Amino acid sequence: MSQAKPLLGCIADDFTGATDLANMLVRGGMRTVQTIGIPEQLPAVAADALVIALKSRTIPAAEAVEQSLAALRWLQQQGCTQFFFKYCSTFDSTDAGNIGQVTDALLAELGADFTIACPAFPENGRTIYRGYLFVADGLLNESGMENHPLTPMTDANLVRVLQRQTTSKVGLVRYDTVSRDAAAVTERFTALRTDGVKMAIADAVSDRDLYVLGEACAELKLVTGGSGIALGLPENFRRAGLLHASAEAAQLPQVDGLSAVLAGSASKATNAQVAEWAARHPAYRIDPLALARGEAVVAQALAFADAHIGKEAVLIYATATPDEVKAVQKELGVAKAGHLVEQALADIAKGLRERGVRRFVVAGGETSGAVVQALGVRALRIGPQIDPGVPATATLDDQPLALALKSGNFGSVDFFEKALRFLGGAKE
Repeated sequence: MSQAKPLLGCIADDFTGATDLANMLVRGGMRTVQTIGIPEQLPAVAADALVIALKSRTIPAAEAVEQSLAALRWLQQQGCTQFFFKYCSTFDSTDAGNIGQVTDALLAELGADFTIACPAFPENGRTIYRGYLFVADGLLNESGMENHPLTPMTDANLVRVLQRQTTSKVGLVRYDTVSRDAAAVTERFTALRTDGVKMAIADAVSDRDLYVLGEACAELKLVTGGSGIALGLPENFRRAGLLHASAEAAQLPQVDGLSAVLAGSASKATNAQVAEWAARHPAYRIDPLALARGEAVVAQALAFADAHIGKEAVLIYATATPDEVKAVQKELGVAKAGHLVEQALADIAKGLRERGVRRFVVAGGETSGAVVQALGVRALRIGPQIDPGVPATATLDDQPLALALKSGNFGSVDFFEKALRFLGGAKE
């Protein structure tokens, strides 16, 4: 039997990032529950790890700090002994925050003086070498992320990026240290602390590196990074005799009902996935400018769905090319354009549920946040991996929904069809 209280408490700055992290923990044998925001009470289900999904990546830094500290205090009340701050594997942020500021606040609250920052996720092509973040074979600022509408990443040197967000000293754990072993990394941690470093970017180019780093982080009160670094954390609890691998960690209930796909991300990966789906299946595109004009876009999208659901799943999307996104933002403004699309997809999700849709595939972190809030989702049980970084999930309700919440950058080109098969909805 595992312990009565959860061991690891996690705070994620967006919804798909939370499921990405939870997926890694489940793979490590930790029974994992993800909550949508800070719950009033712990869901009545056994869990070795708790993941709180916030929507704090792009809000003002002061608000992100306030929400993150509230999440930390709730996790402490549940009995968690180590804490994890999760952000994107592409280090999505701006010079104004929020990664550095939130990390500073969490360290202070925990009375800790050091942590690492490692967004590496080699399985999805994100690696760090000499402090530079690569996406596949190119630097971060040449990957398409430089065109991100909210958090354009124009510098691949993460030491510089993080240093612009904090007054704390930022250092580096280089690959020549990580490639040795966990003891060498621990020695480097000590040297950095002595030099006054509070946060250190950690190089990693393979899963082995992540396991080494994870082992070295066993005694840290706070770990920060992408989901990849979580690969090595469950074994620390296992070595301490606190965790036993659970064969039931990835089990989900059967969810019957209709299926739909909603996409709001403008990433390269999601654009390709939308094109792949639309070539063979029904798809309806939302026009943000039509929304701004007050046209009945939601009603039109639901009418389109009515003509197809029950026979096959539909895709309703606002995905567009970077140039198209920029054109809309120029006319409407960045904040208004994003809000209009998110609200429309949220309203469409509610309309689809009223029509019997119980299985949703959602692409995009901001979109996923809007959809789960609209559907009243409070907590998720995390199931098996669909693609690297994306698990199947089910809501903790008497009548559960099945959800696949995908970061915009993740997933194979045929992800939508694959996800529906995992959720049990390839055919209605």
